[in-house]
Amino acid sequence: MSSAQPVEVRFYPPPEDLRGYFTTFYYTEIDPGEAGVIYDSLHPEWAGVRFFSPGMKRCWFDGGSELADARFIATGPSSHPLHFEVSKTRIWGVGLLPLGWAKYVDQPASECANWVCDGYTHPATAHLTPLADTIYGDEPDEAAELRRIITFFRNLERPDPVDENRILAVHAALVDTQVATVNDLVERVAASQRTVERLCHRYFGFSPKLLLRRQRFMRSLAQFMLDPSLKWIGAMDPNYHDQAQFVRDFREFMGMAPREYAAQPHPVLERFLHERMKAHGAPVQTLDKPSMAPVRVA
Repeated sequence: MSSAQPVEVRFYPPPEDLRGYFTTFYYTEIDPGEAGVIYDSLHPEWAGVRFFSPGMKRCWFDGGSELADARFIATGPSSHPLHFEVSKTRIWGVGLLPLGWAKYVDQPASECANWVCDGYTHPATAHLTPLADTIYGDEPDEAAELRRIITFFRNLERPDPVDENRILAVHAALVDTQVATVNDLVERVAASQRTVERLCHRYFGFSPKLLLRRQRFMRSLAQFMLDPSLKWIGAMDPNYHDQAQFVRDFREFMGMAPREYAAQPHPVLERFLHERMKAHGAPVQTLDKPSMAPVRVA
């Protein structure tokens, strides 16, 4: 890897039998060169697990949980940026769709929102530690490591989520740009508002209102990151009433003004967004559509 390109990333779609549960499997090499450390911040996203070799230097949510020197980290769904510092390392990441959270994590997503933990020590991820122990061999082998990920999840016996069809219906509605209000969401899911609230907190991590606001915000932020020439006004989602509303959302979700964010370097995130868009058709996790359609909503 050249010093001019300190971040390499490749995205792999899950196989068909796992596609409903995961966004992507992705492999990253980071080499900061003489700088020694790269700093960046993840956008609000769905949950995921990441495996480092060697361990990442530090990651944290403002005013929240923090980790250092961990090799296996797990994150819940987020509405704030996860900041991180990494030195030279290799990383495998596994993004969990809401249906994947329902299948692989025995804990309400709302209890893990804006949360990062050491996957080795938290009970919600204890059943994933065998993958953390075996993903890397004696020598780097990207293809073999990907096979280990696929084999592990394919062989991990877990019950199907009891709310599968409604989770998929909520997810499909959230990524539909025509669904702008909680009433729209409830109508699209064809369930009571109380049921939709329960599903959102249990499997998506937040209230329906906040999830819709996050979708609107992430569509705007991703558009700007892909094409900064649009400026913020050109990247703003049509569901925003005005620029002031967008700026308020930006401050809530990212902790700063849009102008401040645009002035900062994003050496990892910019590379991720562009490569993910080319490989996967969506620049960020939150814009991924569910990979399965609901069969029925009872």
